[in-house]
Amino acid sequence: MVIAQSKLTAQGQISVPAEVRKKLGVGPGSVLEWDEEGEKVVVRKAGLYSSEDVHRALFAKGAPEPRTLEEMKEGVRGHMRKKHAGR
Repeated sequence: MVIAQSKLTAQGQISVPAEVRKKLGVGPGSVLEWDEEGEKVVVRKAGLYSSEDVHRALFAKGAPEPRTLEEMKEGVRGHMRKKHAGR
């Protein structure tokens, strides 16, 4: 289902339709990331941390063992406390 359409300018710029801005929760100054998924290009609001950043923080020693959701949340909390300690 198509949400909205945009037109590409001669300078390669597009306007993000209001419906899409509202759905993504973005406004002026927001950063969008473009990702390739097979034959599609997906646009999403950029996060502060990529899933790769989170994975490295939780599983720095190689292949992860299965973890519960609570263990993963505690791993993220611990990483953030350590990263932002002393600020």
